[in-house]
Amino acid sequence: MDSNFSFSRIHDAQGVNLNSIHSQWAIIENKSIFAAYLKKRYSLKPFQLIDRTNGGSIKNDLLSGLTVALALVPEAVAFAFVAGISPIVGLYGAFMMGLVTAIFGGRPGMISGATGAMAVVMVSLVSEGNQLAGAETAGLQYLFATLLLAGLIQVSAGVLRLGKFVRMIPHSVMMGFVNGLAIVIFISQLGMFKSKGEWLGGSSLWIMLGLVAMTMLIMALLPLVTKKIPAALTGIIVVSLVVILGDLETETVKSFIVANGGEGIKAGLPSFQIPLIAFSLETLFFIAPYAFILAAIGLIESLMTLNLIDELTDTHGSGNRECVAQGAGNILNGFFGGMGGCAMIGQSIINIKSGGRGRLSGITAALALLFFILFGSSYIEQVPIAALVGVMFMVVLGTFAWSTFKVWNKVPNADMIVIILVTVITVLFDLAISVLAGVIVSSLVFAWENAKRIRARKYVDDHGVKHYEIYGPLFFGCIELFNSKFDVKNDPEEVIIDFKESRIVDQSAIECINKLTERYLKDGKNIHLRHLSSDCVKLIKRAEKIYEVNVLEDPDYFVAIDNFRQAQNALANK
Repeated sequence: MDSNFSFSRIHDAQGVNLNSIHSQWAIIENKSIFAAYLKKRYSLKPFQLIDRTNGGSIKNDLLSGLTVALALVPEAVAFAFVAGISPIVGLYGAFMMGLVTAIFGGRPGMISGATGAMAVVMVSLVSEGNQLAGAETAGLQYLFATLLLAGLIQVSAGVLRLGKFVRMIPHSVMMGFVNGLAIVIFISQLGMFKSKGEWLGGSSLWIMLGLVAMTMLIMALLPLVTKKIPAALTGIIVVSLVVILGDLETETVKSFIVANGGEGIKAGLPSFQIPLIAFSLETLFFIAPYAFILAAIGLIESLMTLNLIDELTDTHGSGNRECVAQGAGNILNGFFGGMGGCAMIGQSIINIKSGGRGRLSGITAALALLFFILFGSSYIEQVPIAALVGVMFMVVLGTFAWSTFKVWNKVPNADMIVIILVTVITVLFDLAISVLAGVIVSSLVFAWENAKRIRARKYVDDHGVKHYEIYGPLFFGCIELFNSKFDVKNDPEEVIIDFKESRIVDQSAIECINKLTERYLKDGKNIHLRHLSSDCVKLIKRAEKIYEVNVLEDPDYFVAIDNFRQAQNALANK
């Protein structure tokens, strides 16, 4: 045999290096494993333009997307006026947010664009930016820079998988959220019944009301006849034709924009531009608070909307992926002159109710909006505001959780308080504040209810040893009640505390046990602890003397304590 023979020189009959083939297969296998890891960690589901598994179709997605695009125009324009910027900036923002989240987002069928919750924050940002730089257009540049930072924060939240915490939002908070948002949408539409700051009256008001009622009637009755075409789109087209052919004098998209100081929706493509501001620490300190607020509002509203769409479609979206997409959309807005945004619950419900299920519906809505801006402005500007108001009123009826009135006397009082609290705060203040307040109150209620569950079964055995069998979790909320279970002075010399049916939750519980054992030892009594996890034992003073180890029965769990090793070392040095 050739002494220079090696497996690396093995070739088949056609001269192919078999060792090289093996290496290539190993690379492919490693790539597959890595792809599976990314898919599992970041919920990277296969890209599906159309979701046929959930009743979606090309026709439904295209028509629902067109309906959403029509509804987006006045919303984006109105929110741009609220923020004190050009309506074109709002339309660009709706287009870019809608396109990026439709392609890369974690919830197919959900629509993103310029929103009122973020526009309210932008008002003071733009105003203070103008004053800081002493120019009328400077505030807009600060807005673009803030969107870049807010987008990075949102992307970071997705990469760090913080989107999963939306699961901790209780159902009562969700009900208060949708109720409050429905009321906010309703109140925002009432502003459309004004002309030049004055409420409509006479024939103008009656025409407006009649057209709104006609739109709502079409949307309510058409699904009873056929569901092949979106009721909202049909209502908008029919009412528009009635106004145009009947030559009725009523507010249109064009007149609405002009009345608020704009000129129309016609514009070119958005262009790339780095925000024209001075990049310094002073600038960073100015925009950072706004960036964090906008990022928080955008993520909370988007993840809450994602949850709602999940319930409506009986499917499951990816919160982490949506966080990344929202951030990418806002970064794109910062570079291409849009006002940014987040998920829009009203337009998302219009899309779902109109049959939109896949990513194609969101892509269609974004591209249709861009088409309106570039080529179709003269037609879209003729659409009566009344038709769009009617669509939004139907969204209000579909969004509000009417089941609230059925369960008000059936659910715990604390849940009803949370529902009312979140609803009121959403209407009066802000969406993000309302959700955080609801979660905090729900958490406190949960802690209080669990604090009352700590119990102790007491008895003295034949040998004169007193036993305390603890039931329920031991944490900061029930420390006082736990201590009241023990009678240190009157207990016998031997005491056993059994935690088999309990669990030590946090550092407060550890300190409570330490103080309790010190009290018994100070009185010259022997105390024995049973059924604690090894994690707990390491943090208990004099554990080697008072703890009875049972390898077969002792539980294994961790205590919620920061700097575990530091606490353990400090305990050892005492």
